[in-house]
Amino acid sequence: MDLRTAVVWESLRDLLGSREQCDVLDIGGGTGGFAAGVAELGHRVLVVEPNPDALAAFHRRADERGVADRVRGQQGELSTLLDVAEPDSVDVVLCHGVLEWAGDPAVALDTIARVLRPGGMLSLLVAQQHAAVLARALAGHFHQALAVLDGDAEPERGSRFTLAELGELLPAAGFTLEKVHGIRVFADHVPGTLLDSEPHAAEALVELERAVAERPEFHSLATQLHVLARLG
Repeated sequence: MDLRTAVVWESLRDLLGSREQCDVLDIGGGTGGFAAGVAELGHRVLVVEPNPDALAAFHRRADERGVADRVRGQQGELSTLLDVAEPDSVDVVLCHGVLEWAGDPAVALDTIARVLRPGGMLSLLVAQQHAAVLARALAGHFHQALAVLDGDAEPERGSRFTLAELGELLPAAGFTLEKVHGIRVFADHVPGTLLDSEPHAAEALVELERAVAERPEFHSLATQLHVLARLG
């Protein structure tokens, strides 16, 4: 995992590392960056992904990492999830970078709740609205920053969420929010040339990201929010 996903992966490893074999559903799992790692922990993983090329790459990755017997891929997406996943069929759902593109996030979360077994866990990773304001301001796009601040949508970039919004959406779908992580608090603002030129800079940045991930005062600066929520 790279520095932009390290904190998310560590939280999943903590969640799944000590569990007996679980059924895990990765919605929009792409080429299986997370799914293969979860399978290496001993769990069964279904990746639902709309792009057939990404699914083919996922199966190649699974073969290379020796977990092909514990994974399968299915073409589909969040809006048609119940066509490929049975109700009450999985213990853990990964929904990373997908809810932003749902036409109705409340309906999408209700769908996820239907495929989870009682007490199942949701790992949800979403774009965070306040960081988008900061990023546009730092780039000199002040009018865009104002528009994002006022909640104006940019359809080509998907929706963004605040922690307060997630705090309303998740309970309405039957979830109890258990943990919140701020993701990429600093990583998106550090020049790549610095990381390339300074020995151990990337490792130090990951350590810093890890240190602030659960501190509420940094959540509004994070590019993404990662939450772990339990059904029920």
